[in-house]
Amino acid sequence: MEGEQLQVFNPRGLKTLEEWMQKTSITLTQVNGQRKYGGPPLGWCAPAPGPGCEVFISQIPRDVYEDRLIPLFQSVGTLYEFRLMMNFSGQNRGFAYAKYGNQVMALTAVMTLNQYRLAEGARLTVRRSTEKRELRLGDLPANVIEPELLMVLRMFSEGVDDVMLKVGGPKGREVVAIVQYSSHYAASMAKKILVQAFKKQYGICITIRWLSTKSKHVEEAKPENGPLTQPGLKPLPKPFITSPHLHPPPFLHNVPTCTSPQPFIRAVGRRAIQPRDGLVPQDAASQLQWLCEVNELGAPQYDVCYHHTGPDGFLYFAYEVLIPALPIPLSGFVQILPGNSAHAMKGEIHRATAEHVLKTIYKASNLQAF
Repeated sequence: MEGEQLQVFNPRGLKTLEEWMQKTSITLTQVNGQRKYGGPPLGWCAPAPGPGCEVFISQIPRDVYEDRLIPLFQSVGTLYEFRLMMNFSGQNRGFAYAKYGNQVMALTAVMTLNQYRLAEGARLTVRRSTEKRELRLGDLPANVIEPELLMVLRMFSEGVDDVMLKVGGPKGREVVAIVQYSSHYAASMAKKILVQAFKKQYGICITIRWLSTKSKHVEEAKPENGPLTQPGLKPLPKPFITSPHLHPPPFLHNVPTCTSPQPFIRAVGRRAIQPRDGLVPQDAASQLQWLCEVNELGAPQYDVCYHHTGPDGFLYFAYEVLIPALPIPLSGFVQILPGNSAHAMKGEIHRATAEHVLKTIYKASNLQAF
């Protein structure tokens, strides 16, 4: 096994990658188990590509990196984004995604590069990416309503565009939600965490799967009057949760739709204080501490515990952050890669948690990050 790992992990390949990055001034960003180029790249002036512009690449040798893949896929058209899936040891996971500016370039990449033979003898498989962006959530409470469910989903996951409630199941009695995300990546991240998030926060077990094309035609349209239109999202008692209802935190109710400054601060009855240039901390943990201090919300208190290790090597942690001026704690999940030391990992968990809490506050209150 050790010999196999050494054979796959090629230090020379990593050195070549670093030299290529220095020579081309290309920047690669590590984001949640993948290394990303572009999205958009420097100098991109066109609109972001729509559906059908991405290709899925598989059968990539584990020691082949972006210095060989990006130029190859750039040869058929300008890349908007390239994502190579990585594991925690620094090897690629054998597949990647390349996104072009239009569908014609994506089709050209499939026709030109599918079964392309690398120097090692391996052949790449290239096909159109499905880019699924819709999830089907089942086993929801019968009296859930769309606005509050949308709010809750945006607390738990990134990139939620819209939600639509329907009735489904064999007898048309199951309440399901069709959730649209801004990207396949956002939807896939949500798919990993939502079941546990709903179970921990509300004590209910939902089901979740990708929405298939068949499902879109089979499921019935939402009725204008019926159980789905009745309010009924209700907070659950803690620590023992028995009620099958949902309810976003009370401070999220009646959030103004206008873009007036600091609605969140007014919602909790505090005086808004505008940041002065140069005085706002840049890292997430310090920024959350600063936000709470200047608005007299009380110091945030963190409670984080290990949850599980994913198949991709990521460590998942459940967090609960208590801000004294808010009625209930903010909770959710974060994921990090294993670090070299416990101290470094603790700092990364703290940063990721603070960043998630800040995003929750900004989204729920129509605030903009400083």
